[in-house]
Parts: sequence; C-alpha cells; structure tokens
Amino acid sequence: MSYGMAGALQAAIYERLSNDEIIEALVGDAVFDAMPVGELPGTFVSLGLETARDASDVAQSGALHTFDILVVTTKPGFAMAKAIAGAVSDALREADLVLSRGRVVYLRFVNARAQRGDGAASRQIRMRFRARLEDDEPSS
Repeated sequence: MSYGMAGALQAAIYERLSNDEIIEALVGDAVFDAMPVGELPGTFVSLGLETARDASDVAQSGALHTFDILVVTTKPGFAMAKAIAGAVSDALREADLVLSRGRVVYLRFVNARAQRGDGAASRQIRMRFRARLEDDEPSS
C-alpha cells in the first residue's frame, strides 16, 4: 500500500472544486481544505475526513481512498445546500484529476447525508466519495 498519494489527491480535489465556475458562483472563494480561523462564511464547502486502505496488486502499489466533502449553509431550507452539493458532485463526476504523484483509476460518489446543523440554524450535507489510486512506484 502507498499512502504517499493522499496529499496529491487532496490537492487535486481542492484545485478542481476551487476552480469550478458553478461552485464559485454559489459559494465564492469559500472552498476550504483547512477551516479558516475566525468567523466562517454563511455558506461554504470543506474537504473532510478521509480513510485509505491497501489496493495494491502484484505489479502496482495502490490505495482506495474514501473521503468526505461537507457543504454547509445558513440559508433556510435545503435548496441551497443541495444545489451546492450537486455542483460538487458534478465537478468530481467526470473530473480528469492530475495528481503530482500517481493516477486516479476511478472516482465515484458513494452517498450523502443531509441534516440540520447546530440549533437547526444551518443545513449540512456530508457527501462521501471513493477514489482508487495507483502509484507511480512499483509494488514491493
């Protein structure tokens, strides 16, 4: 297994979401891979938790990464949150992500959970994706 591609995957996903015109129209520059200090904007997208497991074979090192992307908004109802989540899903669906190390074999949507946030003042959608990566380095 190689966890060496995790940073490259995170950077490529952040780059893709940050440069998507539809996402930018919905949240501006409020796409975070690390939460900012201080007051958060009312609507934002954040890269979240990640797990990885071995997906190597005899010839190739690889890993299966499962990661979350969180959409949060203080707008009433779920319409805005769902519009943003849809844009995130669309941006990643057929994305040709270029990694600084390794390559993406596939990237798929797994599931999503929509819920009210603290005190029901916000709406949150936690989307889960799965990416199969192959490393440039041969399996050892």
